[in-house]
Amino acid sequence: MGDRYDIVIVGAGPAGMEAAITATVRGKKILLVGNGGSKGGSTKVQKAHQVLNYLGLPEISGEEMQSRFMVHLERMGIPIRPGKVASVYPMGDYFSLQLDSDILESRAIILACGINFGTPLPGELEFLGRGVSYCATCDAALYKGKSALVVAWSKDEESEAAFLAEKVASVVYMPQYKGDVSFAAENIEVVAGRPLSIEGKMKAERLVCEGGSYSADGIFLLREAVAPDRLLPGLEMDGRHVKVDRRMATNIAGCFACGDIAGTPYQYIKAAGEGNVAALSAVEYLSHGQ
Repeated sequence: MGDRYDIVIVGAGPAGMEAAITATVRGKKILLVGNGGSKGGSTKVQKAHQVLNYLGLPEISGEEMQSRFMVHLERMGIPIRPGKVASVYPMGDYFSLQLDSDILESRAIILACGINFGTPLPGELEFLGRGVSYCATCDAALYKGKSALVVAWSKDEESEAAFLAEKVASVVYMPQYKGDVSFAAENIEVVAGRPLSIEGKMKAERLVCEGGSYSADGIFLLREAVAPDRLLPGLEMDGRHVKVDRRMATNIAGCFACGDIAGTPYQYIKAAGEGNVAALSAVEYLSHGQ
């Protein structure tokens, strides 16, 4: 059995941070998970030039807003655990989560991971679990001594590629972001390309790109977030968003969603408000003996 929590919150933007604060105030054992670079929190907030409509913080820069969010978490004693939740499974009265190479348990879960999951490539869903993976840290051992290809949408994923290179024979790394990319490991080759589709027979065998294709035993698609209905099978969607009610409850008991993932408008103040509601709803759910 892994570590067990009352509430695990996936995503450390305004919605996730507010959910963590509210749940902590209500005395719940929580875990806040998110990738936000070296400073933690939301890189999206940090990059905002100026925010004009956040109550009590007029004409504040995104960098200063993020700084104040982090100070609030620190004063509450709430750390952000870096990492990526690769899968969530309902287990009756709790959820099982795969966080990097760890398995955790939580009585309730709040999804606040934004909508940066992109559109699936042709063949991606067909071969998911059969040569296609969303987590290098989780599945590296399956490809020991074999070849791997990593398509990464964020510089943060370079650490996953470096870890993968310690386990496999060779890695082709295909960044979908700007900036210099370099690795100390000699078995990592950095290539430019835009992925178009994944092909194979019984399992994924190659990634087709503009101008050619690359064969590999394992193809790792490392986006900033996994699409919600792939993260949690059976989750009801409304287009690109998770379908929720006014309590931020989803169709799966004990699972709540808030922020951009729950729909427009994509506003920080709306996200924080929904994070508060989601946490209160999760606390109420737990109080009923779930």
